[in-house]
Amino acid sequence: MIATRSLGRTGLRVSALGFGAAPLGDLFARLDDRAAVDAVNAAVDGGVTLIDTSPLYGHGLSEQRVGNALRRLDREAVVICTKVGRVLHPARERAWDREGYVGGLPFAATLDYSHDGALRSLEQSLLRLGTERVEIALIHDVDRRNHGSAFESRYGEAVRGAYRALERLRSEGRVRAIGVGVNEVEPCLRFAADCDIDCVLLAGRYTLLDTSALDVFLPLAQRRGIGVMLGGVFNSGVLATGAVAGAKYDYADASPEILARTARIADHCKAHGVPLPVAAMQFAAAHPAVSSVVLGAVTPAEVGRNLTGWHQAAVPALWAALKADGLLPVHTPTP
Repeated sequence: MIATRSLGRTGLRVSALGFGAAPLGDLFARLDDRAAVDAVNAAVDGGVTLIDTSPLYGHGLSEQRVGNALRRLDREAVVICTKVGRVLHPARERAWDREGYVGGLPFAATLDYSHDGALRSLEQSLLRLGTERVEIALIHDVDRRNHGSAFESRYGEAVRGAYRALERLRSEGRVRAIGVGVNEVEPCLRFAADCDIDCVLLAGRYTLLDTSALDVFLPLAQRRGIGVMLGGVFNSGVLATGAVAGAKYDYADASPEILARTARIADHCKAHGVPLPVAAMQFAAAHPAVSSVVLGAVTPAEVGRNLTGWHQAAVPALWAALKADGLLPVHTPTP
C-alpha cells in the first residue's frame, strides 16, 4: 500500500502518491469512458486516497468521470480535490477553446474569480462529481502564464472574491482545506502572504529539471504548515519519455538545452538501474514539505506502471552522482 502524509495543518491525511485526473478530460486524445473510470478505481485499489480534478479538464468531463468512479467507492476512503475560477455553460462545440482537450463536454469555460463565481463553480463541480462535498477546494490558474498582463487584476479579484468564498465555506465546515493550484512559485508566495491558505498544488516547479521552489516556497510551506501537493513532476512529458524527438517541456517542445540536460540525467539513471520516470517521482516525493505527488493516468495499466515505479527502492548513489555532476543543487533533499 501507499503511505499517507499529513496535508499541512489541515488534519487531512492523503496518500503520498495522488491520482491526477486531468487526462480524464480527453487531454490530447479521446478516452474510453469505462477505461477512464477503471483507472480511478485501480488507483484507489492500489492505495491512492487523493484524487485531483478541475472543471477545466475536459470542461467538466474529468469531474464527471471521477464522479462515476466515486459511485463504486467508499466515499469516506478518498479525499477529493477540485478547483474554482471557471464557470461552465453550454456552448456549441466549435465555440469553445479546447485548451488541449480534444473531446470533453460541450461547455464553454468563463474565467470568474469573484465570490459568487467561486460558489457557482463549486456547486457545478459537486453536481458533476455526484457528491455533497469535496475535501479540498483550490483557486485555479491565478498566474502570469495564464493571464499575462491581466495577472494583477485577476489576482486581486481572486483574493477579494474566490478566497473569501472558500474561507467562508471552510469556516462553515463545508470544505476541509482551501488553497491554490498554479504553475508558478510567485502566486504561491503571494497567496501565502495575503490569505490564510491551507495547501497548494504546484505544477512543474519542483522537478529534476526545475527546482525553483526549493529555496523560496517549500521552506515557507514547512514553517507555515501549508500542505504541498506536486503536479507536473515530468514537466509535461520529457521526464517520462526522455530526450526523444517531440518531447514536451512545460506544454511546449523541449528546447535543445532541456533535452541535453534530460539526457545527462537519464544517463545517470541508466547507470544506476533506475528508470527516469521513477527517479522523477522519487525526487519530488523526497522533500519533507511535500504531502503528495499527483500523477495522471488514463487506464488501469498506466496506474499499474505508476504504482510499480512508486514502490521501487531508491538508490542513494544515483542522487550523489546527480549532485556531483551539477544536475541538482547539493542541498536538495533526496531519497
